[in-house]
Amino acid sequence: MEYIEKTVKKNYIYQGKILNLRRDDALLPDGTPCVREIIEHSGGACVLYIEDDKVLLVRQYRYAYGESIYELPAGKLEKGEDPMLAAKRELEEEAGVRAKRLELLFVNYPTPGYTNEKIYIYRAYEGEKVASHLDEGEFLDAEYIPLDRVKQMLKNGEIRDGKTIIALQAYFLSL
Repeated sequence: MEYIEKTVKKNYIYQGKILNLRRDDALLPDGTPCVREIIEHSGGACVLYIEDDKVLLVRQYRYAYGESIYELPAGKLEKGEDPMLAAKRELEEEAGVRAKRLELLFVNYPTPGYTNEKIYIYRAYEGEKVASHLDEGEFLDAEYIPLDRVKQMLKNGEIRDGKTIIALQAYFLSL
């Protein structure tokens, strides 16, 4: 049996540049009224790129956590944007790599309890070096890290970003 909740009314509390916040009136599958707090997000795309047995990671300060973290090159989707084109764009902007081919590995639902965000995780192949061009107000370093070191970083908890962990673990399991 499939348990479906019905939206009665969407109540927007905040509408911003990156996300919207709703407090919806809804009905549980048995008809009982409930409230659902939802963060609407346009989604994102990230790219796993490996060259010469080294993984391309970016290190970027994340204000919400108050620390710099390692991540795959990634960015949010513009409204209606094809996730693959966003992944290609972010790889070039953040790391100066133009990939000839991308393959969709996963669509990740990072926090299904309260957001509709989807993250499209790609693997890039046959990259060529081009000039990187970060967005205004974006500061990060792109690094090529040897596979053995990346595996150790995963084990040690040095890589904490969910989309990056998923992509890297899938890669290491495929070997």
